[in-house]
Amino acid sequence: MGKDFGFWKKGTALAAAFAALGSALGGCAEDAGTDASAERACYPVSRVVDGDTFKIDVGAKRDDTVRMLGIDTPETVKPDSPVEPYGKEASEYAKRLLTGANACLELDAGERDRYDRLLAYVYLEDGTFVNEKLVAEGYATVLTIPPNVRHADALLAAERRAREAGLGLWGRGGEADASPAP
Repeated sequence: MGKDFGFWKKGTALAAAFAALGSALGGCAEDAGTDASAERACYPVSRVVDGDTFKIDVGAKRDDTVRMLGIDTPETVKPDSPVEPYGKEASEYAKRLLTGANACLELDAGERDRYDRLLAYVYLEDGTFVNEKLVAEGYATVLTIPPNVRHADALLAAERRAREAGLGLWGRGGEADASPAP
C-alpha cells in the first residue's frame, strides 16, 4: 500500500464521513451496474493532466494525482517521449468529461502505483463510469494490472464494441496505434 494521507481510509466509522463528504460536495450517484458495497468518495477535479490522469483537490490547499484504473490512453505529457497518435484527442475528451466535475473514486486492491498516484475507478455524479466511457468511445485501451481487476470484464466488453465499431483510435485499420504503457 502507498502512503496514507488520511483522506482515504477504509473502515466502517470512516464510511459515514465519506458519505457526508460526498453529500457536501454535491453527492455521488452509485451506478446500479457496479458493486454496491464499493465505497466512493467524491473530490473536485482541479486539473486534467492527460487522458487517464488528473488531479483532485483533497482540501487544505493540497492536490493528489489520480491514475484511472484498467485503462491506458496514448501519451501526451510523458517526459522524453513524443505525443502518441490520438493522444491529444483522448486528453481533450478527458478534459471535457472531468473539468469542473466532482470525481467519485472507487479503489480496488492496490491503492497507489510506483509514482505514488492514487489508483481509482472514476465516476461522475450522474453515475457515468469515466474509465469505461473513455474505452467505449475509443479514447483508451484496456490495461488491467492485477490485483486491480474488479471491472476488467466491463472494460474489455467496451473495448471490443469500440474496436468493432471503429471508434476513436480503433478507426485506423482496426488496431490501436499506441501500445499500452506500463
